[in-house]
Amino acid sequence: QVQFEESGGGLVQPGGSLRLSCAASGFTLAYYNIAWFRQAPGKEREGVSCISSSDDITYYSESVKGRFTISRDNAKNTVYLQMNSLKLEDTAVYYCATVDHYSDYWFLNPAAWGQGTLVTVSS
Repeated sequence: QVQFEESGGGLVQPGGSLRLSCAASGFTLAYYNIAWFRQAPGKEREGVSCISSSDDITYYSESVKGRFTISRDNAKNTVYLQMNSLKLEDTAVYYCATVDHYSDYWFLNPAAWGQGTLVTVSS
């Protein structure tokens, strides 16, 4: 089973940038659709971005579109989330997971969760 390890979180000021990494172990990343989720304290888990396994089709939630970029490097067995123009509401623990995808539905059946990495946006 695929296992993930997220890294790259930290404290950043509004308008700043971070790049999160999600390293896979156990199986090659290339076979899976990968999604980034986030969960802020007291909030529901939210799907942020997805990238498909074969053709690198991407999806972004409206709240991050234009600011975040998801990418993958199959040779390094890693997926990335470049986060620019960070806002206070981006503060959350960020997780990656495998997901299923059908038509306009993303973030289906998330599995193989990592431990998460904390992103704190504060002035």
